[in-house]
Amino acid sequence: METVLERPTKREQKMASELVANFTTAISRRKTDTVSISIHESKESFAIPRRALEFLSHILSIMAQGKAISLIPAESELSTQQAADMLNVSRPHIVKLLESGVIPFTKAGSHRRILLEDLMKYASQQDKTRKKRLKFLADQAQDLNLGYE
Repeated sequence: METVLERPTKREQKMASELVANFTTAISRRKTDTVSISIHESKESFAIPRRALEFLSHILSIMAQGKAISLIPAESELSTQQAADMLNVSRPHIVKLLESGVIPFTKAGSHRRILLEDLMKYASQQDKTRKKRLKFLADQAQDLNLGYE
């Protein structure tokens, strides 16, 4: 089950931007695992997990940047197109990674399915490799005195 929140409007982006810092600070002061929140208009109060508010804080910071958000449960299986969209690569590239054994997958009939956890593990490995290579290039530029400071 995927939930997609469309790109926020300029008004929503401004509201999120103004709110996120105070919201994050208020959450960080809490020491308990639950937080009591109130809805001003209806005067209703709820106790919710602190982690849910931390997640809301993260959503607000993304909204403040004007980005759209997708929420996907961690145990989800993704299609090759969904995986490609998440990594911002082409679907044929994902298929090559699957068929070469780089990312594990299962088949449901003729359709390939990828666990979100496996896709995120691959993305994390790619990010580490990218950072390592960029550091090597930056160090090399410094050693060769190419004028970057």
